[in-house]
Amino acid sequence: MKTRPEREDWLHSVPRCDETVALRPWLVEKGSLTARIRARCRHFRVHVIRQALARPHRDEARLLGLRRGELAWLREVVLEADGAPVVYARSVLPRHNLRGGWRLFAGIGQRPLGAALFADPRIRRAPLAVRRLDTRDVRHGRASRVVGAPGGALWARRSVFRLRGRALMVCEVFLPAISALR
Repeated sequence: MKTRPEREDWLHSVPRCDETVALRPWLVEKGSLTARIRARCRHFRVHVIRQALARPHRDEARLLGLRRGELAWLREVVLEADGAPVVYARSVLPRHNLRGGWRLFAGIGQRPLGAALFADPRIRRAPLAVRRLDTRDVRHGRASRVVGAPGGALWARRSVFRLRGRALMVCEVFLPAISALR
């Protein structure tokens, strides 16, 4: 059974270790991850896994100031580069924030969310946080089921985007095939 993290253990900087050397440029990218991937492949695709009203994980709810059990709009996608899954992404938007500028979230479909986020100059991004996910983390389990069980730990990053004070959280889990993109 997968457990949810009970304590906040997202880091505000990437640890300097052998495990993060190749991933560092991806983990610290301040621009659009979608744009970075597109620049390094011929064919880019967003594969939507799920988009629905659901309960966020506890750490996501805490980050967004949601009450326990409160529902939010959840979007899970896999970003593919030349047919290979390179990122599992999970976006969480509190239901009460699905108004104004964030209404695009409900109908975004197969389009990349990153392109929309970085196209609007009114959207502000909070600093990135990173985390090493092991098999006990629900995001690791979800990424594994979606793309076929990657072996060891996976690195992820997340940040909160704000538009007129309304928050949207995006978490990106880097899959092993990301290392093929230089």
